[in-house]
Amino acid sequence: MSYNIDDENLSKAKEIIETGVDRAQEVLRNQSQVDDVLFQVADKLKEVPAAGPLLSDAPKMVSLVKAYLSKEYPEVSPKVVVSIIAAFIYLVKGIDLIPDFIPILGRVDDIAVIAAALKICEPELRAFEEWREKV
Repeated sequence: MSYNIDDENLSKAKEIIETGVDRAQEVLRNQSQVDDVLFQVADKLKEVPAAGPLLSDAPKMVSLVKAYLSKEYPEVSPKVVVSIIAAFIYLVKGIDLIPDFIPILGRVDDIAVIAAALKICEPELRAFEEWREKV
């Protein structure tokens, strides 16, 4: 897995994630809010056009968060989980830099934020996939 995103967009996307960390930590304290965000992400991913491996790995991020929260897979850093939730909150509830109703361009910021989250959690996502294959 390699998530190619130019440095400028990666930097902006990481800033978006960092500004959402407090909200993500708040959401993580309430299982029904987490479930709501994860459900909305799954729904949103259905309407976002394919973007190569980037969005195809987003469901793995959802699985990682679920396995972490259920304590089935505690081997992931809480910082990674918070980053993923922050990216997901932006994806489903954030005020987009480019409104989603603008064809193609409206999804660029969403894809960049997911790509940044994937880049942050890439090693742990890989370890999670290896663990899942063994179970």
